Amino acid sequence: MGKKIKVHPADLAEALGKLDKESLYQQFNQYNLELKLEIFSFLEKDVQYRLARSLSESQLTELLNNLKPDIRNQLFSDLPDNLIKYLINLLNEREKQLALKLIGYAENSIARLMTPMYVQVRPYFTVEHVFKHIKLFGKKAETLNFIYVVDENNVLIDDLKIGELLLADADTKISELIDYNFAAIKAATPMEEAFEIFQKYDRSALPITTENGVLVGIVTFDDVLDQIADRDTEDIHRFGGMDELDVAYTKTPLMKLIQKRAGWLVILFLSEMLTASAMAYYDGEIEKAVVLALFVPLIISSGGNSGSQAASLIIRAMALGEIKLKDWWYVMKREISSGLILGGILGIIGFLRILVWQELGIYDYGVYWLYIALSVSISLLFVVLWGTLSGSVIPFVLRKFGLDPATASAPFVATLVDVSGLIIYFTIAGLFLAGKLL
Repeated sequence: MGKKIKVHPADLAEALGKLDKESLYQQFNQYNLELKLEIFSFLEKDVQYRLARSLSESQLTELLNNLKPDIRNQLFSDLPDNLIKYLINLLNEREKQLALKLIGYAENSIARLMTPMYVQVRPYFTVEHVFKHIKLFGKKAETLNFIYVVDENNVLIDDLKIGELLLADADTKISELIDYNFAAIKAATPMEEAFEIFQKYDRSALPITTENGVLVGIVTFDDVLDQIADRDTEDIHRFGGMDELDVAYTKTPLMKLIQKRAGWLVILFLSEMLTASAMAYYDGEIEKAVVLALFVPLIISSGGNSGSQAASLIIRAMALGEIKLKDWWYVMKREISSGLILGGILGIIGFLRILVWQELGIYDYGVYWLYIALSVSISLLFVVLWGTLSGSVIPFVLRKFGLDPATASAPFVATLVDVSGLIIYFTIAGLFLAGKLL
């Protein structure tokens, strides 16, 4: 008889997430408690909530009291206060204190992701003593990659890789192995800053300490990755000109999807009405030289595209920590150069397009075709330059005022450049065509 293949809890969670409420409940309860806890940690948030609502009070109590503190805290994070209070009261006294401690930190602090389940030792322990300690307390630890060394006041003084202990002699004291060189994150550190610290040190887990250096928990890289994915999803939605979705696209009801998108669409539509107002302001010029209207889409789309490109680059660089607020002038110098070169390239192409069409007889732009070509090409240069500068400066302005740079969405930048691009275009056309077509 063949050996039974063990299915990974992540695969089981994926399969459960596709079931209806009743089937989800029945299937989940077929597993033993240990497997339930593993599966639950891999379920998407909305499936976790759906399952929690299906369980009886006794089943929910058993689940919550045995869940890892960081997983439980993430479950609580998006729930209303009255429901959090109900769930916390289902916990035993020890787990309740852990939950209240984690919830007590600021919502955006890295402490919200930490777990108090780790192994800590004292400097006077021997390596043999440490391994006995690990056998006693290591089963519930989030990770055993690192062992944390604390003094009598629970102040973190070092961390040791498990490999260092495995290679040391059994009677070696921990004080002989430590060098007091370690990386840690303060509990109140905002998540964005903490993500950068994780990237800098390339660690699977980092200790969390108070301002006085007292060890209060650890954060593992898998929890950080989940938060980065949530943050990037939120930023992408905002950059597309909509509010972020609370659950996956395929699980979001149609009316909720419309609600998330309608607000921004209305705002952008009202903003685009300024474009119509700008066109109306120049209706006299358009009436005298209808040919100018032919190039309006070309001009404003080029400016909007260059602005969207710049905004995308700057916002992503900010998210990765490549540029800070203090780098604004460095960015401006680069974007001025980029805008001039890109605008010059499009300006030359625009000029050649009019020249070729005129010479081949594809379209007759009239006796003043050269001035029209110059108007279009010079306008493209300045509109692309303006779009590039707008797209790069807006994220800095938003970050300066403590707002999310992703709010500088591509549609928002494009709308801004559409209106200003028309003004630039017709102003330049007025200079070249005054006394001729105008």
